[in-house]
Amino acid sequence: MRIGLREKLFLVSAGVLIVCGFTTYVYVSSELAADTQRRLHGDALARATLLARELDLRGGEIAPSETWDALADELAESARGRVTIFSADGRVAGDSALDLPAILELDAGAPSPEAAVALEGRAETASRFSPSALEPLVFGAAPLKRGGAPAGAVRVGLSLDPVADVRSLVASLTALGSAFGLVIAAVLSNLATRLASRGWRELGILARRMAGGDLEARARAAPGEAEVADLGRSLEQLAVGLRRSLRELVGERDLLSGILTGMREGVLLVDRDGKVALLNPALREMLLLRDEDVGKLPIEVIRDAALHDLLDAARRSGKPAQGEIEVGGIKPRKLLVRAELLEVEPGGLLVVFYDVTDLRRLETLRRDFVANASHELRTPVTSIRSAVETILAMPPQDAAMRERFFGIVERNAERLQHLIDDLLDLSKIESRELELSLEPTDVRAVAERTALLFSERAGRTGTKVVLDLPVDLPDARADARALERILFNLLDNAIKYCPGATVTLGAEADDAQITVRVTDTGPGIEPQHLDRLFERFYRVDTGRSRQLGGTGLGLSIVKHLSEAMGGAIFVTSTVGKGTRFSLHLPNADEAVMSGRASLPPAVVDG
Repeated sequence: MRIGLREKLFLVSAGVLIVCGFTTYVYVSSELAADTQRRLHGDALARATLLARELDLRGGEIAPSETWDALADELAESARGRVTIFSADGRVAGDSALDLPAILELDAGAPSPEAAVALEGRAETASRFSPSALEPLVFGAAPLKRGGAPAGAVRVGLSLDPVADVRSLVASLTALGSAFGLVIAAVLSNLATRLASRGWRELGILARRMAGGDLEARARAAPGEAEVADLGRSLEQLAVGLRRSLRELVGERDLLSGILTGMREGVLLVDRDGKVALLNPALREMLLLRDEDVGKLPIEVIRDAALHDLLDAARRSGKPAQGEIEVGGIKPRKLLVRAELLEVEPGGLLVVFYDVTDLRRLETLRRDFVANASHELRTPVTSIRSAVETILAMPPQDAAMRERFFGIVERNAERLQHLIDDLLDLSKIESRELELSLEPTDVRAVAERTALLFSERAGRTGTKVVLDLPVDLPDARADARALERILFNLLDNAIKYCPGATVTLGAEADDAQITVRVTDTGPGIEPQHLDRLFERFYRVDTGRSRQLGGTGLGLSIVKHLSEAMGGAIFVTSTVGKGTRFSLHLPNADEAVMSGRASLPPAVVDG
């Protein structure tokens, strides 16, 4: 049920009147009742005092008798109240409300409190319930004296009906005033509503027109209606602001639509209910989707369980999730998918699809080329080495020349063999065919074992290998063979390209990782080479590297093995002072507790 303005004004006025009337009744009736009761006390005391004087004039001994009872009845008519005469010993000698037999049956040892005070010579009043009269009375008691000595007391009892009459009168007047006020409130609320609603109807029509989309509507305020005019102006300002906001929203919508249309990446928007809310043209073309797919579940549009799991992971964790999916059909695709929650719509997901089909195809071709080339080269290399061994075993004819040329053939054959081995290893690492056993590994033992392999070779080149390994170095989470291969390649490069230098193999640890460093005091590497140092076949000094038998794949293998173990490799160098390679591996204890090591990003420090 709707309550209008008129009813609201009347209800408010009625509430105020009722509260005020009740408060007035309580206050006024209490004050008047108290004043009336005070007057009754004084009146009762005055009447008792007058009767005491009259009894003093009559004389005679006061004792229970018909004479004193009759006198009490006589005096009650003139006093207009209940009159009780007490003897000096506190007995009732006469009572206008009791006959003589009843008086004689009363207990003479317990006069009322006010009578007891009067018998002591002092006037007293009291208000209490009278058991004999069965109603509350106001009593006034005065002493009787004969020759200056107490001879008894007289008491006058008055009814409290005047107090009730006062309360009833105040209640009647309050009710009458409240009823009259309610009538006036009804009339005034009706009049105020009529006066106030003249301009509001037009504003209501104006608001409905604006709600319907007519933001050009304007209000016309009647003269003297300042509040209505202010509200009309506020509505006009609201309409202007809404028009401006709508223009901005349309512009932003067109801009967003243009961006989504021009993107080569596919964009999928999932609302809070888990249904497709938007598909951009690139995704429609990429996966041959239709407009009818909007409003369906993602699994109904793109039937791929991996995508469904990825969206669930992003929604559960609240963090961006990324993965690759393969979509079959007329246009098979490999897509890199990134999903993250939308802040503007709780529960919604923004999913971006990157078409990596060509990229993955090129990577596959590259890996296949390396593997196929290595297999093709292995047969002629083996044949060359077999032929060389056979020729060297023949009877000598110009043995010196034969040994010189065939030694060159043998060295190149060995170099090709190393190249093939490196290519195969690199291909296995990149294709994840190389199985690593990641377990707690004693880095110190692996480092000492690897350094021992170079003791003879370092002595021939005048290179000094120094081990700086703490005794309490903790274990790393790594594969022992892969770690040995990494250290072997790093030490091999340092000894090969820095003859006569000092090569230091050191390590240190913190709570998260183990850092193994191979530092040399060689000529150093120029800065422009550092960011490409880990690329396959990249050489700083091509001629010298080939002369020393390098394949250009050693550092690339180091990088891939480091990342395969969850680590990273960095290089810093100063020309003329030397080079430092830093290998970061997860601490075995920390990796077990946290599930993964906290490592720096796997990038080359240039």
